[in-house]
Amino acid sequence: MFFDLPRGWGWDLSVVWFAVDMVLRVILLGVVPGNRRPNTAMAWLLAIFLIPSLGLALFLLFGTFRLRGRRARRLEEVNRRIREAGQDPSLDVAEVPLPVWLASAVELNRNLGAQPLVADNRVQLIPGYQESIEAMTEAVREAREYINVEFYIMAYDEVTKPLFAALEEAAERGVEVRLLFDHIGTLRVRGYRQLLRFLRGSRITWKRMLPLMPLAGQWRRPDLRNHRKILVIDGLVAFTGSQNLTEPSYNNPRHRRAGRHWVELMVRVEGPVVAGLHVVFATDWLSETDESLEAQVRLPAPAGNVPIQVVPSGPGFAQENNLRLFNTLIYSAQERISICSPYFVPDDSLLYAITTAVQRGVQVELFVSEQGDQFLVHHAQRSYYQALLEAGVRIQLYRAPAVLHAKHFTIDDEVAVLGSSNMDMRSFSLNFEVSLMMVGPEIVHAVREVQDAYRATSRELTLKEWQQRSVFAKYLDNVCRLSAALQ
Repeated sequence: MFFDLPRGWGWDLSVVWFAVDMVLRVILLGVVPGNRRPNTAMAWLLAIFLIPSLGLALFLLFGTFRLRGRRARRLEEVNRRIREAGQDPSLDVAEVPLPVWLASAVELNRNLGAQPLVADNRVQLIPGYQESIEAMTEAVREAREYINVEFYIMAYDEVTKPLFAALEEAAERGVEVRLLFDHIGTLRVRGYRQLLRFLRGSRITWKRMLPLMPLAGQWRRPDLRNHRKILVIDGLVAFTGSQNLTEPSYNNPRHRRAGRHWVELMVRVEGPVVAGLHVVFATDWLSETDESLEAQVRLPAPAGNVPIQVVPSGPGFAQENNLRLFNTLIYSAQERISICSPYFVPDDSLLYAITTAVQRGVQVELFVSEQGDQFLVHHAQRSYYQALLEAGVRIQLYRAPAVLHAKHFTIDDEVAVLGSSNMDMRSFSLNFEVSLMMVGPEIVHAVREVQDAYRATSRELTLKEWQQRSVFAKYLDNVCRLSAALQ
């Protein structure tokens, strides 16, 4: 039996609902843009106005990416202690002769990420996928005190088994082994259950990073990721870069059938910079376990001649450390910029910095994959090619089916930046990342040799070719570009 409203009430309720809807829209016009980029705010408002219930729900769930509560307080406390420790005169940037513009970039990094530039480091680039796994395995076997492992994605498979076996052997002989992996990032890759089975049967101390397990009382914004890749051994040797701990096709039969494999670049470092990477790991470990590793962190002896600054970034920082550094260096370039980023979806500031560099007479090239592995990101990335090509950026397409996943860029003969950070809005705002800013012609030339190898395996995309793509392809790229702003 239905309840009949009195005559006229249906019309009155419609008026009330319309009024409430309009008031909410007006309120949101003043709320959504707060502390957001204009294009991000416009994308959210468009979603809310076109699909009100779903759009508003998504905004409430995903609209704020800054850390709050316990994690934020801990990170701020750790950064304060790092800044205080960084007052050590032996770490003063004045001890490393730098151009004025580069000294300014170092100061920027120190103010944002708390870490100083440290001299006297040895650097070894490892561009081979299997070679980097073998190098890490060998270093783990030589550990005597502790091993700290942190990777966005881990899988227990045929390629990584030797490394995990070495970690287990180290733990059994009394070495303290701590291991972190991003919960959602690792959960999505084949080999997760095997990984848990192995870890639970070992003496390794392990934790999920940013766990999303509501039934266990662990909840946070679902799309935050810890994207860092760090391995620290005895405070003497460290590895970082772009590679995850899984086999080169991510254990995906579809990738294997297509011959798709990931191309990476890792770096092995010795010297004082190891302490900086160790601090980043210790911060993440403290966030997940309540255990402080501050007593472990010590400044290693000089090992080489490369000055390096560790640049952490992510939702725990008030500013977008990596984006600010990238823009600063690109605007400072005078001769040449070479960029390698698998997911290149810049915000307006980075796009302007790159196109302005070309207009200033700087040679700029961009290495990207000919065929991407993520549909939305790849098509959003393609939407920027027109502006880049028209400005004069040379786009090198690394030939399919390989996925060029390495993340680095060089500025003139002065600076090479390498790490886990892509040049996209996710890496700038939503991901915890770590980068190394390495100084000097020696390391720049070493990175350029890797870039030369990429160029030999790539084909150059021309403006004429790009303008001949179909109307549907243009439409698809532009629609996907909208999704990139919803952060």
